[in-house]
Amino acid sequence: MAMQRLRIGIVGCGTIGTAVAVACGRRFRGRVRVVAVNDIDPAKAALLARKVRGSRVMTLERLIAASDLVFEAASAKVSAAVARKALGKGRDVLVMSVGGLLGHVSALSRLAGKKGGRLYVPSGAIAGLDGVRALSFVRWKRLLLRTQKPPQALEGADYLVRRRICLKGLRGPRTVFRGTAPQAVRAFPQNINVVAALALAAEGRVVPRVEIVADPRLKKNVHAILAESEGGRITVTCENVPSAANPKTSRLAVLSALAVVQRLVKPLAIGN
Repeated sequence: MAMQRLRIGIVGCGTIGTAVAVACGRRFRGRVRVVAVNDIDPAKAALLARKVRGSRVMTLERLIAASDLVFEAASAKVSAAVARKALGKGRDVLVMSVGGLLGHVSALSRLAGKKGGRLYVPSGAIAGLDGVRALSFVRWKRLLLRTQKPPQALEGADYLVRRRICLKGLRGPRTVFRGTAPQAVRAFPQNINVVAALALAAEGRVVPRVEIVADPRLKKNVHAILAESEGGRITVTCENVPSAANPKTSRLAVLSALAVVQRLVKPLAIGN
């Protein structure tokens, strides 16, 4: 991308959208400008517009027209639709609600190729996706994701309620789910972005296996990846610090989005 000021439109003015909008103004001053914001809640959009100098509340259509990069941080229910509209206008789009892209990636990739836009998926709350992508060039042996969370981070999940799994008073680690990535997506729709990002990195050449563990000793969410193919073996463990604004959001997820923006506006690109 040519070295010019990147115009960003923020769709979704919650914890992640707000943090990224504010950080762009501080960290990438002179290279990035947040020009538009949009949210299903007009009050949230208006509040963010007041925080970010030069930005305006716009409809989704006007936001796309005014932006070089559309930043989606709304929800998995709308992320594919936002990406489709942005790519259809030849715009780049960065999607935080990765789970919503499952089942739509092929069509979105074709649209991007036809219209000249690009679809960016950040690493979010995990690391090592570049290695997973590299290992996918040869035959896979296994790809595992083990997610460990404090019980309160999983309480109320429909999957647990339907199975009458109670985590209150838990004294030690308890595995509450084992299955494939598609099964994990259906079972825990509020915790699917990590699983979805890993599955997309594998490019359909292997179906990730997933374990979800409730552990009362933890105060952080921990994601451990084991990736092994004929190209080698990679293990990655991420202990995520929660966002100060919303404990359910990992701070690393916000930082990973900023890393993508940095890649777009700096001439030096590190990693693949």
